[in-house]
Amino acid sequence: MAAAISNPSTVLGLRGSSLSPKRPNDGFSSSFLKPTMRAKNPFKVAGSSGGRVTCFERNWLRRDLNVVGFGLIGWIAPSSIPAINGKSLTGLFFESIGSELAHFPTPPALTSQFWLWLVLWHLGLFLCLTFGQIGFKGRTDDYF
Repeated sequence: MAAAISNPSTVLGLRGSSLSPKRPNDGFSSSFLKPTMRAKNPFKVAGSSGGRVTCFERNWLRRDLNVVGFGLIGWIAPSSIPAINGKSLTGLFFESIGSELAHFPTPPALTSQFWLWLVLWHLGLFLCLTFGQIGFKGRTDDYF
């Protein structure tokens, strides 16, 4: 009994049988339990980054000059339609740039129409480029 107490890896169980600690790969064997199987990792893809879990590809931006070119044309064309008192958004934006450059060392006032046209024009451009990137890459990757 003293030998069993001094050796912590051996445990005395019922009926005096000694149970040694099991290795992690050992499973219970019973007719009621299914054999143990290792679960597959859904994040591990063949050819990925060496077993590390990644949510995005390494080159996640995947910029393409076709998207930039078509996105710019796709925004300049509709923003050049004269819809605001007979003037287009692009025309108003470039006209406000010219009027602000006329007094160049001083910056545009906060109440200047330049800021409105600047924000609207660039917001439309960035939305067009973003949706163009989504559509172009989604089409090339067969998402739709």
